[in-house]
Amino acid sequence: MSRKKKLVIFFAVAVLVCALFTVTAFAADDGEEYTSNMYSTFWALVPPIIAIVLALITKEVYSALFVGILVGALFYSNFNVVRTLDTIINDGFLGGLADAWNIGIFMFLILLGTMVALINKAGGSQAFGRWAEQNIKTKAGALFATFILGILIFIDDYFNCLTVGSVMRPVTDRHQISRSKLAYIIDATAAPVCMIAPISSWAAAVSGMVDEAEYTGIELFVRAIPYNFYSLLTFVFIIALILMKFDYGPMRKHEFNAKNGDLFSGEKHEDTEALEGHPNGRVFDLLIPIILLVVFCIIGMVYVGGYFSGETFVDAFGATDASVGLPWGTLVALIITVIYLICRKLITFKEAMACLPKGFIAMVPALLILSCAIALKSVTGLLGASEYVYGLMESASQSLVNMLPAVIFLVACVLAFATGTSWGTFGILIPIVTAIFPATSPLMIIGISACLAGAVCGDHCSPISDTTIMSSAGAQCDHVNHVSTQLPYAITVAAVSFVCFIIAGFAPYWISILAGIVLTVLVLFIIKATQKAED
Repeated sequence: MSRKKKLVIFFAVAVLVCALFTVTAFAADDGEEYTSNMYSTFWALVPPIIAIVLALITKEVYSALFVGILVGALFYSNFNVVRTLDTIINDGFLGGLADAWNIGIFMFLILLGTMVALINKAGGSQAFGRWAEQNIKTKAGALFATFILGILIFIDDYFNCLTVGSVMRPVTDRHQISRSKLAYIIDATAAPVCMIAPISSWAAAVSGMVDEAEYTGIELFVRAIPYNFYSLLTFVFIIALILMKFDYGPMRKHEFNAKNGDLFSGEKHEDTEALEGHPNGRVFDLLIPIILLVVFCIIGMVYVGGYFSGETFVDAFGATDASVGLPWGTLVALIITVIYLICRKLITFKEAMACLPKGFIAMVPALLILSCAIALKSVTGLLGASEYVYGLMESASQSLVNMLPAVIFLVACVLAFATGTSWGTFGILIPIVTAIFPATSPLMIIGISACLAGAVCGDHCSPISDTTIMSSAGAQCDHVNHVSTQLPYAITVAAVSFVCFIIAGFAPYWISILAGIVLTVLVLFIIKATQKAED
């Protein structure tokens, strides 16, 4: 095409765009109360679905998320160009990023990145790697160590993802475990563990959303733990998978590549935390900062919840704000760690300060993805996704009774997967569940459990979930690789959990949990046998 024709086409497109801006600008000023034509319809769930599908197809998450945001803004604005831009910028990015909760989580990420950089610079990670090489002899041992550490750090999923990843990366790398497998273990022991730990930020969030007419929030949370089949069966699944020593789906290819020295399955990776630490670093130079982090994060969370103002420990955890408590605790732990490492003569003050920007740089990919995910959630909220799901639940409750826990589990899965937020999901569904079932009905506890389990499952699968994003960051794994390899595993456990909730609506608890364990192991045996037959 000639240069003249290109110029003509360019100016024609520019004139058309200007015309659209002019028309829509006048249309936006008609003085009528604004409503979206797609509010509280199935279309409210379409933008996140588009983003998820594009991310899996293109393996490029930034553009996929932005397209989802753009489509959502177009739907909300009724295809008004000016209002679309206003929605993307003001309601999407600026509105989401100006939220105090999100700012607190961003601060926590940066501080934790700095802490990891300090530990590496002091030689703590290398020392732990040397210790692990001598004491953890097998691949199964490395996977079990990661799994157990993930369970032990139960106070918060964000804290879990980044801490377990930074500690266990050297160990899993030495045993040729792919970063995708590491990311899965981290993700599977983050939210699922927090959802069955009474002393955690998740327990606090759930207890704050319950009407305390019959049960206190924390009491209802504890009563719901045995029926949280997704979390419990995820642990069964991981243990069985490690013991049976096989993988399936895309993870199989990633593990095969890792055995041949390619931990990232061909994806380019820049290790922002190259391990060039002090040769005199010891294992306790890693353990002491981690212990400080755990202790002060717990103190920070109960402080924010009012423990030092007279509240009980449990009540303080129930009233805490993780977006304030976690940065509070991490900052104190970081300052003490800097002083400790300087006194140990492992780093200088100048080197410690150099770790600040290094920690920020290490978290930039996670921060970018999280920013886009927050904007997409905001736009989805403007389209009334929660109201649409509420309508579905109301219609289902009138015709199904004993099957309702299974239906609630499915709805929670879909909503959390599409919106990328488990807290938002059970915030929407818990009031509906408590309204549907009488407080004295056993199905009320099962329904709450189904809501929480479905929220965790959808969050676990979703590429726009903050815990999924942080698991990728903790393992330093390509985000799309993590999502694509994790999906078959999460869907397998979700399918078994769905069957368990059907059984729980009609039979005693012990039958449903026993059926879940047997089905999980049986499914894995069938998949392994099928693979052997194909090979």
